[in-house]
Amino acid sequence: MRNTRTARRAGAAALGLGVVAGISLAVAPTASSHGYTDTPISRQKLCANRTVPDCGPIQWEPQSVEGPKGFPAAGPADGRICSAGLGQFAQLDDPRGGSWPATRVSSGQSYTFRWQFTANHSTTDFKYYVTKNGWDPTKPLTRSALELQPFLTVAYNGARPPMTTTHQGALPAGKSGRHLILAVWTINDTGNAFYACSDVQF
Repeated sequence: MRNTRTARRAGAAALGLGVVAGISLAVAPTASSHGYTDTPISRQKLCANRTVPDCGPIQWEPQSVEGPKGFPAAGPADGRICSAGLGQFAQLDDPRGGSWPATRVSSGQSYTFRWQFTANHSTTDFKYYVTKNGWDPTKPLTRSALELQPFLTVAYNGARPPMTTTHQGALPAGKSGRHLILAVWTINDTGNAFYACSDVQF
């Protein structure tokens, strides 16, 4: 009888450990790479800084705007680009009547873009896009509103960027007024990319 009880206890303990292990795996993060742009400051960083109110969960995890890669042929749907298609970050797609704080920049001038990473990752490249002249800042971002040829591409060929990474490049010429810069960090060994929208004033 003692042996039977001992076996039952051992079985229950093993089952308990299996449940705990299963729960741990279920809540473990699925990606080890995260990051955002803070120069020019992105919408997610403005939310994290509490510069912009009513942002929802993105204020606690500005580094997590991760969606399918392959932009512009693939990736997040139009109107959901700034949130990478993630419903919990939908506030990033809300144009707020065109009132997002904008960074002042100069058309055609050299500019230093900066990413901050909480975890870096094998990287394909970084690409930077800008809205077309005549873009309406009161509407969510769509592909038709963007110049679909990036004005800056930085190839990484599978290398890992430093935890703070800067890219120097010329801003597009012929721009004036309010625009949006979309930065896309494409991960090399997953099917995803990270998206960051920055409002700028040329």
